[in-house]
Amino acid sequence: MTRWAKLLNRILRGTSDANIVFDELRGLLCHLGFEERIRGDHHIFTQEDIEEILNLQPRGSKAKSYQVKQVRNVILKYKLGGEDDSL
Repeated sequence: MTRWAKLLNRILRGTSDANIVFDELRGLLCHLGFEERIRGDHHIFTQEDIEEILNLQPRGSKAKSYQVKQVRNVILKYKLGGEDDSL
């Protein structure tokens, strides 16, 4: 299982939202094809065929848990996780 697949699995399970490392979440979104813009500490992720805009900010080295939930909802809605999004 690749690094991205392991992280995606943790996000989709939803059991460790408060323990997702922010830089890993950024990397996963870039790996899934999102474009990133940075304004201050706001990391704004967009993708052409996705209407939602993900606006993430770090809390220390971790991602904010409610933002991890937003990412999970977008991944599930648009089936970006491939086979893994059925978890």
